[in-house]
Amino acid sequence: MSTPPPGQDPFAAVAALPGVPEAVETARKAVDGLLGHRTMRRRSPEISAESALRGARASAALEGADWSLEEVRRRTDYSRTDDPEAGVVGGALRLSAEIGELTEVWRRSPIQVLARLHMVAAADVVTSDALGRPRLAGEEPDVRPDPGPLPGADEVTARLDGLARLLLLPGDAPAIVVAAIVHGEILALQPFVWGNGLVARSAQRIVLITRGLDPKSAVVPEVGHVDMGAEAYEKALRGYVSGTPDGVAGWIVHCAEAVTLGARESVAVCEAVMRGM
Repeated sequence: MSTPPPGQDPFAAVAALPGVPEAVETARKAVDGLLGHRTMRRRSPEISAESALRGARASAALEGADWSLEEVRRRTDYSRTDDPEAGVVGGALRLSAEIGELTEVWRRSPIQVLARLHMVAAADVVTSDALGRPRLAGEEPDVRPDPGPLPGADEVTARLDGLARLLLLPGDAPAIVVAAIVHGEILALQPFVWGNGLVARSAQRIVLITRGLDPKSAVVPEVGHVDMGAEAYEKALRGYVSGTPDGVAGWIVHCAEAVTLGARESVAVCEAVMRGM
């Protein structure tokens, strides 16, 4: 995405693509329904905590560590170097605990937050010199989902800087659109040597919080992506990477549908809490 003329919302054109406004509105209504649920009004910290746990489990599943929710609740040995899946789940859980601390920083320095997210996610997996920095020339990232051919290291840095500048410009594009673009750009660039999917989905959550759609971080969009399937996730991402209007719109719609499903997941949690889960 290039820098727009002064005063123009850089995400507005994407928000107007065919199919996007309808998907965004459906998702917004689903989130509003969740936030208006009486359990949210009375016990929102409990619902937000459950959302964080379920989101971490689902995000790890999208990286290939598909543990049951019960297993994630039970396990404590996430730093085991002989268990790659434990490293993925542990990174996802650490990120879920970190998001709330980074929302204010995101508003002034998205790049700083992305670096921090990677340091948190990959602490038990990559060497310290690779933590929190974009990959260098010659470094091959661990890719999942696969966006297709990857840009070189110089392009990665330039596009991340450009995205950060755009995020700091004023605008009123829907939070879902901005979150989907941030999510898609990180997956398209694969800027870090490991954990890009975990970072991208955490950044998506931060945008939904800071842009006011989901201030309590109660929605579980990661579950929505799992429910729609890894194949659909990767196909939608490749559409985004293509840069065509249809491909970009398809990705935004896919992410909006994940938010809709994630809101419904949390409504089900609210209902279970009411019944004494």
